[in-house]
Amino acid sequence: MNAIVDAWAWLTTADHWSGRGGVWQRLTEHLQLTGLCLLISAAVALPLAAWLGHGGGRRFGGALAINISNAGRAVPTFAVLVLLTISPVGEHGDAPTIIALVLFGVPPLLTNAYVGIAEADRDVVEAARGMGMSPFQLLFRVELPLAYPLLMTGLRTAAVQLVATASLAALAGGGGLGRIITAGFDTNNTAQVFAGAVLVAGLALLVEGALALLQRLTDPHRRPNRPAPENERPTASHRPATTTPEMETT
Repeated sequence: MNAIVDAWAWLTTADHWSGRGGVWQRLTEHLQLTGLCLLISAAVALPLAAWLGHGGGRRFGGALAINISNAGRAVPTFAVLVLLTISPVGEHGDAPTIIALVLFGVPPLLTNAYVGIAEADRDVVEAARGMGMSPFQLLFRVELPLAYPLLMTGLRTAAVQLVATASLAALAGGGGLGRIITAGFDTNNTAQVFAGAVLVAGLALLVEGALALLQRLTDPHRRPNRPAPENERPTASHRPATTTPEMETT
């Protein structure tokens, strides 16, 4: 209980939020690193998933790509980060952290996008093909909208995982909220360590909520509730007749 009280006191101290190395600076660094890695992961995974899943899916190629990416998830990100840091890649600033996080972010994006595109309703796809749509039109106007829920699920999963894992960047000398945690360990400040962990968890929840709202607002299957046009509204002649007690007695 004391750790929670001490962490709250640390978080509510204004000096910890401002200045060099403050929470706002570390939060900005964390968001920049996470956003960059998410964009790179999406740029790698989504085109590959679209190519493998289009037209019902390249079964062998899709299974191979998904199994390889899922095998990569079994390798601890921290181990990959350490190996990259002590390799020649470690001489290039944040490159080890970015590569390690991208390798961690690709699997959920690739798997969900591939499954969503490959398993799009074949009756709908065949009907669109019968209407004369080109393969390009089939992918972007039929298969991707049908795969949208799974695609966004993969994006949300990858984003939350990256937000949580980006804290490891501090171990390689990078920025982000992880620096608050490592600084707390260095000074044996349990309250600071706990506060840093709360900040990371809170940011992950905020990112999840923001992406869930974005998914709801941009869902291509969502139909806004609009009032019916004047010419489609029921008129008095179309309304059901009602009876009154006086009419029933006559």
